[in-house]
Amino acid sequence: MSTFGNSIFFILLSFLLMNCKTTEKTTEKSDPEKDKWISLFNGVDLEDWEVKIKGHPLGENWNNTFTVIDSAIRVDYSSYTTFDNSFGHIFYKTPYSNYRFKMTYRFLGKQVEGGENWALRNSGVMIHCQSPKSMELDQNFPVCIEVQLLGGVSDNESRSTANLCTPGTHVSINNELVTEHCIASSSDTYYGEQWVNLEIEVRNDSIIRHFIDGKQVMEYEHPVIGGEYNTLNNLDGKPLKQGFISLQSESHPVEFKNIMLLELNQ
Repeated sequence: MSTFGNSIFFILLSFLLMNCKTTEKTTEKSDPEKDKWISLFNGVDLEDWEVKIKGHPLGENWNNTFTVIDSAIRVDYSSYTTFDNSFGHIFYKTPYSNYRFKMTYRFLGKQVEGGENWALRNSGVMIHCQSPKSMELDQNFPVCIEVQLLGGVSDNESRSTANLCTPGTHVSINNELVTEHCIASSSDTYYGEQWVNLEIEVRNDSIIRHFIDGKQVMEYEHPVIGGEYNTLNNLDGKPLKQGFISLQSESHPVEFKNIMLLELNQ
């Protein structure tokens, strides 16, 4: 090839490479889900969230169970003398159907006096919840799907987190109806007061997935109303297509922060 031919070849090659890079950048910028995460918690107060504690009317944050400390929502029992089955939930104001949810959490200190043994280092993120307004005064838990959060207790005993519990609901796994109340995930065990990264993918009444530190640890599908703790008896068998998100107080201090949500296309 002549010197002139070489020059033309390298000019064309440079042009093609530049065009490829431009296309890559354009594709990256046009990602419809990029940078559309919204914060559900402002890090300052409980605006946009509503408290429901068993035995107390909606909106009464009894004993300041839910408070904000160091840019985190804290479940705090410093004003309690005993737990007395005061199960609580704090609901975000908006129901959702198709989304990714993420946050970090950690357990703190000691369980409050009177808490159940099974509630030691135990909390949860409740998804597809019934509305807080529809809960009964003395109702323990909303009808929902619970992403159960557990912390390790004994060094030689595994205790997974991001498990599945089903208060008033059932799900299917591998196309088979599952009626067990709680099913363990495949996660590692997390001890002490370390922060843990949780993410949940919710696809209407189709597939739901749990992730810990970016690794999928649980998958199931087709949530429906039914079973133990169901207070919506006239709706047995109805698919759960959407609902509220709530965070749980179950007798052990816990903190939640960096609470974010990304709505997904169906």
